[in-house]
Amino acid sequence: MSATRYVAATRLENRTLREQVADHLREEILSSRLAPGVELSEVALARSLGISRGPLREALGQLAAEGLVTIVPRRGAVVKRLTRQEFIDAYQVREALESLAIKLAVPRLSEREKGELHRMAEQMERAAAKANADRFFELNRQFHARLVRASGNSKLEEVHSQLVAQMGRLMKQSVQLRGGIEQSAAEHRAILEAVDAGDPERAAQLLEDHIEVPQRVLRSLAAQEIFEQEEVASSDA
Repeated sequence: MSATRYVAATRLENRTLREQVADHLREEILSSRLAPGVELSEVALARSLGISRGPLREALGQLAAEGLVTIVPRRGAVVKRLTRQEFIDAYQVREALESLAIKLAVPRLSEREKGELHRMAEQMERAAAKANADRFFELNRQFHARLVRASGNSKLEEVHSQLVAQMGRLMKQSVQLRGGIEQSAAEHRAILEAVDAGDPERAAQLLEDHIEVPQRVLRSLAAQEIFEQEEVASSDA
């Protein structure tokens, strides 16, 4: 299946070309405009973007390292389909990373940073009340990324960012795993109460519980429906 029709024909600047191409393709994948299973033809993509195949190949290599595409011999790059077990595995790693991050972050957070997190939580609650899932999940991503950044551990932040990127395609569907975004918003509020109390162990436990919820549901047979929906979307694309 050709990816040409999914890729904007806008020509990219020569400056930091590999990064621009990687950012562009990453956004196409995470938005599902490039669906799982789509073959990324180097010839077609290079022609569409108006670039040589060198920086494109480098960008695809970067996306392969991030787990977003798979390099297949004699086929080239293919957008990776995340299986249910891989999604569970990713959640387990994310839980461990964010638990460590919040333990490191709580003693370091300034009042300004806490205020920023509270504003995000309030905005998530408003988005949940309006059933604005797109806005909610963008704020949710920012909230967790902000907590991880507050850990002060750049390597932890780097690994977490790559992991979340791999999980990105299914994050919106995963609202079904926890029964609604209102519950998720309430869990964020409880985490912040522990942060405000200066209790890193309590904050970490609440965060682990928050991330554990979708894992438990994913292990059930009913959760397979989410992955079947992704396969249908891929075949319809």
